[in-house]
Amino acid sequence: METAGNLPSELTGFVGRAPELDRLSAMVTGSRLATVTGAGGVGKSRLALQAASRVQDRFRDGVWLVELTGLRGADLVEHTVAEALRLPDHTTRVPREALAEHLADRELLLVLDGFDRLAEPCAALVADLLRRAPGLRVLAVGRRPLGITGELLLPLEPLPVASEAVQLFAERAAAVLPGFAVTAANSAAVTELCSRLDGLPLALELAAVRLRALSVEQVLERLDDRFRLLTGGDPSAPARHRALRTAIGWSHELCSPAERLLWARLSVFAGRFDLEAVEYVCAGSGIAEAEVVEGVAALVAQSVLSRQEDDEGGPARYRMLDSVREYGAGWLARLGEEARVRRRHRDWYLGLATWCELDWFSPRQAEVAARVAADLPNLRLALEFSLDGMPGEPAEDPAVGQYLAGTLWFCWVGCGRLAEGRHWLGRALEVPAEHSEARAKVMWVFGYVALLQGDSAAALAVLQECRDEARAAGNAVAEAYALHRLGCLALVSDDMPRAERFIDDALLRYRSIGELNSNVLMAQVELAMSVAFQGDVEQAVRLAEEVRDICRDHGERWTLAYALYVLGYAAWLAGEPERARRLTEESLAIDHAFDDLVGAVLALELLALITEGEGAPYEAAVLQGAAGRLWESVGLRLFGSRYFNAPHAVCEQRVRSALGDAAYAAALGEGALLGLDAAAHRVLNRPRTPLRGEVRGAPRTPAARTHEPAASPEAAG
Repeated sequence: METAGNLPSELTGFVGRAPELDRLSAMVTGSRLATVTGAGGVGKSRLALQAASRVQDRFRDGVWLVELTGLRGADLVEHTVAEALRLPDHTTRVPREALAEHLADRELLLVLDGFDRLAEPCAALVADLLRRAPGLRVLAVGRRPLGITGELLLPLEPLPVASEAVQLFAERAAAVLPGFAVTAANSAAVTELCSRLDGLPLALELAAVRLRALSVEQVLERLDDRFRLLTGGDPSAPARHRALRTAIGWSHELCSPAERLLWARLSVFAGRFDLEAVEYVCAGSGIAEAEVVEGVAALVAQSVLSRQEDDEGGPARYRMLDSVREYGAGWLARLGEEARVRRRHRDWYLGLATWCELDWFSPRQAEVAARVAADLPNLRLALEFSLDGMPGEPAEDPAVGQYLAGTLWFCWVGCGRLAEGRHWLGRALEVPAEHSEARAKVMWVFGYVALLQGDSAAALAVLQECRDEARAAGNAVAEAYALHRLGCLALVSDDMPRAERFIDDALLRYRSIGELNSNVLMAQVELAMSVAFQGDVEQAVRLAEEVRDICRDHGERWTLAYALYVLGYAAWLAGEPERARRLTEESLAIDHAFDDLVGAVLALELLALITEGEGAPYEAAVLQGAAGRLWESVGLRLFGSRYFNAPHAVCEQRVRSALGDAAYAAALGEGALLGLDAAAHRVLNRPRTPLRGEVRGAPRTPAARTHEPAASPEAAG
C-alpha cells in the first residue's frame, strides 16, 4: 500500500543520533506537539525527517513536510501549509478555516521545518489546528521553541567528537575523495578538526568537501586561519553558533571572488531554482554569463548549493540551505546590490509567468502547471517585491505587480489556488497605481476568483467596475472579459437568460478582437451549459463538441474537462450511459490532474448518477458522500442551484428508494472518508465485478429514465 505524504528521499546515509532518534520517535507518537531545537547546522532537519520516516506507518493520512525557510511574509504561512498538504480551497474562508476543516477528521503528522523567521504566526496556527483537529500531530524544527502549552522539546546538541562526528566526517570525505579513511596517520588531525568545528554536521560536511584539493592537515591549518579571521560575532553567543558562522565564512573565503559574488546574488532565490534563472538574475557586473555555469558547478562541489533532480526527468534544479542563503544575503546587502538583483529576479519570474500564460493554451499545459508549482516560492517573492518594494522603500512600479498577479490567473483558477490568488489580487488592487490595462486585468481576474469562491457580491461589484472603466478607456479586451465573467456569475446564480445574453455578447467581442485561449473556450462551455439548462440540449452539444475539437487541436486540457462534462451530461440525458461514463471519467481524470475541485466535484456527482443507473446504488451513494465532502471546499454553493444540483437530486431520490435511509446514510459516511485522490482513484480504477454491498440488476431503459419526473434539469428543479 502506498504511503500518503510528501517526505523526500534521503540521498546520503544517516549517521549516529540513535538515542535522539529513539527519543524523538517516541515523542512524536506519544504527544501532540514535539519540537527539535538547536543551532543552525546541528542537524535538526535531518533528525526530524528520519524520525518522521520511521513512524509514518502509524499515521493513516500520512506525514507531510512543510518547508518554511524561504518564507518572508506572515500572511503566507497558512497558504504554504495548504500548498504542502495539496489542499486546493475554492472558498472565501481564510486559509486557516480550510486547513482546520481539512484536518478535522484526519490522522496525520505535520512536519514544520524552518519556522524561525515566522515563529509567532506559526505558533498561533499550530495551537489553533491542534485544538480543532484531534488526530493531528506536529513535529516542529527551529532554533527555539514555539512556546505552546504541551510542547515537548528535544534540544539537539552537536555530535560527539570522538565517535559520531569523526564517523560523519569520514563518510562525507569518502564520498568526495574515494578511498579516504581515518587511519593512524590522520586520526589525530581528523579528531582535532571535528573538535574545532564543535561536531556540527554542516560544518563537518563543508570541511569534508575541501579534501578534493587539500589534505586533512592542510584543511586544519587553513581553518585555524579562518577562525581568527571570522570572530566578529557576538562573543556571548554559544560557541557552536560562532563555529557555524566560521565554517560558512571559511567556505566563503575559499571561493574565488566570482564565486563569492555569485553566492551573494543567489541569496535572492527561495526554494528551488534552475540554471536559466541563475544565468539571467546573476550574470553581469562582474560575472560574465559564460562563467555562471562554471560558478554554479563550483558552488555545488563546495556544498554551498545542492543539486536536485526533477521528479519528471526535467532539468536539474538547485537549492541553498537557509543558513548559507542568509550568509550570502548579508554580503549582498554590504555590496549594495540587493535592490538591483531582486529587480532582476522579479523580471525573470515576470517573464516566466508571461510565458506560462501563453503556453497554458497549448499541449504543454500540464508542464506549465508543474512549472508554476515548482517556482511558486520565487513567484511569491517576485509578487512581494513588485507590490511592496524594498524594506523602507515603496515599490518602483506597482503596475508591474498588478500585471504579475493578473497574469497568474491560470495558477489561481486552473491549478486550485483560489484562496492564495485572491490574497495577491486583493493586494494588487490596494496598491496606488494608475488605471491601466494591468489593473483592469486584476479586476476581472479578481471577479472570476470571487465568483468561483461563491462571493457573488464582491464579484459583481468588481466586474461591473471593470466593465465601466474598460468601456470608458476603450479597453475592448477587459470589457469582453468583464462581460464574460458577469455572464458566468449569472450562470451560477441560476439566471440562465442573463447568462446566455452576457456570454454570447462576450464571445462576439472575443471574435472581433481575435482572442482565442482557454478563457474564451470556457465561455463557450458556459454558454453550452446555459442553453442546455434552458432545454436546448442539441445546441449545447454542438457548442461543447466544437470546444472539444478546438481543445484537442491545441492540446488544451483544462477547458476540455468541462466540455467533456457537458457532453457526458447530454449523453446521460439521451439514454447513453456507457458513453456518459466514458466522457465523464475522462473529465474527472483531467480535473484531478489539475487539482480543479469545481470540475472534479461536478464530474463525481454525475458519475454517481451514472453508477446508480448501472445497478450499483450503494457505490453511487459512496460517490455522493465523497462529492459531499469536497463540496465543503467549493465556494460556489452549487448545491443550491436547481440546475447544477439536478444529478445529485435525481441520484439521491433513486438511491434512497433502493437502499433505504439507513444504508444510504452509511454509504454517504463511507464516501465522506475519501479525499479527492482516493475518490478519483476509486472511480478511475473501479473493479469490473460487483462492488461491496451491491446487488446488480439490469440498467433502466432510456425510455424509462426519460419519463421519470427528475430526469431533466428542469424537472429536478
